[in-house]
Amino acid sequence: MTSRDVPKVEPVTQPNRPQLPLLTMLRLGVFNMGLGIMSLLTLGVLNRVMIDELNVPALVAAGAIAVHQFMAPARIWFGQMSDSRPILGHHRSGYVWLGILSVAVTSFVAVQVIWGLAGSMEEVGWGPQSYPWVLLLGAVFAVYGLALSATSTPFTALLVDVSDEDTRSRLVGIGWAMLMVGIITGVIITSSVLGALEIDASLSQVKVLINRLFIIAPAIVCVLAIVSTLGVEKKYSRLRDRSDISDREDRITLRRALTILTASRQTGLFFTFLLVLSLSLFMQDAILEPYGGEVFAMAIAETTQLNAAFGLGTLLGIILTGFLVVPRIGKQRTVVVGCLWAAFCLVMISLSGLTGSPPLLMAAVFCFGIASGVLTLGAIVLMLDLTIAETAGTFIGAWGLAQAIARGGATVLGGGVLDLGKAALRAFYGTATLPETQVLPAYALVFLTQAAGMILAVVLLSRVDIQEFQSNAKQAITAALESDMD
Repeated sequence: MTSRDVPKVEPVTQPNRPQLPLLTMLRLGVFNMGLGIMSLLTLGVLNRVMIDELNVPALVAAGAIAVHQFMAPARIWFGQMSDSRPILGHHRSGYVWLGILSVAVTSFVAVQVIWGLAGSMEEVGWGPQSYPWVLLLGAVFAVYGLALSATSTPFTALLVDVSDEDTRSRLVGIGWAMLMVGIITGVIITSSVLGALEIDASLSQVKVLINRLFIIAPAIVCVLAIVSTLGVEKKYSRLRDRSDISDREDRITLRRALTILTASRQTGLFFTFLLVLSLSLFMQDAILEPYGGEVFAMAIAETTQLNAAFGLGTLLGIILTGFLVVPRIGKQRTVVVGCLWAAFCLVMISLSGLTGSPPLLMAAVFCFGIASGVLTLGAIVLMLDLTIAETAGTFIGAWGLAQAIARGGATVLGGGVLDLGKAALRAFYGTATLPETQVLPAYALVFLTQAAGMILAVVLLSRVDIQEFQSNAKQAITAALESDMD
């Protein structure tokens, strides 16, 4: 059954543009599988090498890697470029291919800079002489972030171009599921290449195997990206069929694209909705394992299973939502159900602390993962609908920027709320330290803040009117072109 809460905005599909088959959806999902592999390499392997093997301060290591997140504003520019200036004869695929190649090369360069930092520290230890290497590493990750924006934003815009109302939810569901598969695949590749590495291995041995890993894995990712997208845009893209200015793409400059982007108040509403939703969803990232340790007395190995339960629930929620939920109740209703369910699960996570039962916490986290999958996929499919064919890449860049800002701030906000709660408890009890039996309210404050954010997201979503958005954006495009003619 087709969603009734979102009007169909695509024109009638042209006879020469066939419907996207399931096999092609799976093939496109392979691209996200490659991004999952790269995510594991940068956030897992490099972070671990710098902190554990080289003894780089954790804040410095994490900060250098996190620089790539701060390049998110470039998503809008790359999205607009893919709208208006084809590369290698393609609006989207050319950017995807060149971008993923740049990601692969930059990741290898980052490893070499890390070895330079390691050599400096081996000679004189950590100190001012290490700072230039850290700055260089941050600059390399800035380029990495630009490359990632150049490939991921046009790819997401490609999903808009090749899909329609009936296929979009399944396409997004497959893509996100394949992202999880990519992370698992990254673990397998990493284990295969680094399996021979002993705990007390020398730095030279570590270098050889890490270098090999960062040649093999990125090469695989590049092949996956090309295989997943080759020929898809040419055969299935409906960009020219949907766009009123398909022969005048050069008319939509970045300035005019930004004017179109801000033409409707709905854009600001949806941007704010994504910020609130993403902040509320990821605030627990940095505190879930400490919560299990302090409140439930779980061992380190046990707390890592919390992330596994959340990930498994998310994967299940994404698959069920893409194929069953969205086609039956629509996108906006799906997001509302996901937010309300997530709020309920967050309350249950808080209340589970009263029992001290790890299995109950695990079950609540698993259910929260399912809710996360439901609302995430619903929000992404809704996001793809809140675009205009002529400037799809620009809009996708803006939505990606909102999510990147929120993802970056969620961890800081979660830790800040936890510290605020603990400070309030210390003031209440008049003590400098808190026994583990008294920290539950501080953790509950974080989870309940997330639950309140989910409710706020529902309120914001209720004010989003897709029909108004589409009408205003079309008027803005017409005005921009008429202004250019004048």
